[in-house]
Amino acid sequence: MTICRMSWRPQYRSSKFRNVYGKVANREHCFDGIPITKNVHDNHFCAVNARFLAIVTESAGGGSFLVIPLEQTGRIEPNYPKVCGHQGNVLDIKWNPFIDNIIASCSEDTSVRIWEIPEGGLKRNMTEALLELHGHSRRVGLVEWHPTTNNILFSAGYDYKVLIWNLDVGEPVKMIDCHSDVILCMSFNTDGSLLTTTCKDKKLRVIEPRSGRVLQEANCKNHRVNRVVFLGNMKRLLTTGVSRWNTRQIALWDQEDLSMPLIEEEIDGLSGLLFPFYDADTHMLYLAGKGDGNIRYYEISTEKPFLSYLMEFRSPAPQKGLGVMPKHGLDVSACEVFRFYKLVTLKGLIEPISMIVPRRSDSYQEDIYPMTPGTEPALTPDEWLGGMNRDPVLMSLKEGYKKSSKMVFKAPIKEKKSVVVNGIDLLENVPPRTENELLRMFFRQQDEIRRLKEELAQKDIRIRQLQLELKNLRNNPKNC
Repeated sequence: MTICRMSWRPQYRSSKFRNVYGKVANREHCFDGIPITKNVHDNHFCAVNARFLAIVTESAGGGSFLVIPLEQTGRIEPNYPKVCGHQGNVLDIKWNPFIDNIIASCSEDTSVRIWEIPEGGLKRNMTEALLELHGHSRRVGLVEWHPTTNNILFSAGYDYKVLIWNLDVGEPVKMIDCHSDVILCMSFNTDGSLLTTTCKDKKLRVIEPRSGRVLQEANCKNHRVNRVVFLGNMKRLLTTGVSRWNTRQIALWDQEDLSMPLIEEEIDGLSGLLFPFYDADTHMLYLAGKGDGNIRYYEISTEKPFLSYLMEFRSPAPQKGLGVMPKHGLDVSACEVFRFYKLVTLKGLIEPISMIVPRRSDSYQEDIYPMTPGTEPALTPDEWLGGMNRDPVLMSLKEGYKKSSKMVFKAPIKEKKSVVVNGIDLLENVPPRTENELLRMFFRQQDEIRRLKEELAQKDIRIRQLQLELKNLRNNPKNC
């Protein structure tokens, strides 16, 4: 007689994060009454740091976004001040990781702008940007700050180019021109020495950003890539996309060999885009679907099976996008390891969702809070552009986050001139391909005409003043 023995080993992978659960904030701790943008562009339209929440809003004529201090929860008044300097819809916003009142935005008006938010938030509408960056010939869909270097910003436009801006001088210093269609996503490795992109041409690329050289390239025919994220220092990439059967899918790749994915896993048959978020401190991956209310989470390891399913946060309210709080803004006393800010368009609501590790002890849990990238840059723009790489400056979360950054953004004084990168003038006249592009070019020229008229009027006034002074000198008998 044969005896069938049950294995004593559990079927799940033993993990301290297997019981992580999502906790939605009480209604009084949400942000209500916000006219969230109805734009269908596949971005989050939300950015958050330890001080402010920024949300792209619906607006008539031009583009705008709200900036709300985090403690100012509850209902937001309809006439709450906005940042509204763009002439076209705002498509992406990102906070500077080292200076917490500096935010970058990009728009359909082809510009990238840098804004300085005053202490305590906006008291009136802000129309004047600290810096206006013109270099793209078509609308700009993505902006990303360099993870370890201060004042280096990347922007990706519908002209298929990625520009690298040195904000110390307010100019583009490099151009990455290897894409043949619209760039969908950009992600950096930990020290910012590598950039990975997904593109509408169905290719996944790993690029050396300073030279623009493509180190690895995958032609994803069976897995149409949408989003990509570097998995910290694991030398792995994770992409979300669509399989040949139109099901949502994720794939794990070796960054040094993109010939074949290490694994592919089908998620479900829904049609909404899958946004990936990776937490390098806990090695947890979160997958959130646009248009559905669920957030799945996994644990990533360097050994097979590489990807272990943990749990799923479920909610009936569909999400348009999600902002993510940086680690130093989390509540360590509640064992919070991640926090989303969920945009619920139908309700005009921003809903914080905390991912919590259940622990009985009230003491600081060192095993779930290792040293993490802080608010100090590791490099200056000149050092990074000169070829230097350096890991992020780490900080401990043990004492809670109280330290405010001492860094201040100083806008360079700029003269109007042509923008030449790699021998190409980026501002030369590019014929518009669509009616929208023609309108944007028209508005840009109207702005330039308005500026020149103001300059001319000021010079006329100055000429009249000098003429009067000259007349007074001639008529004064003391000078005769």
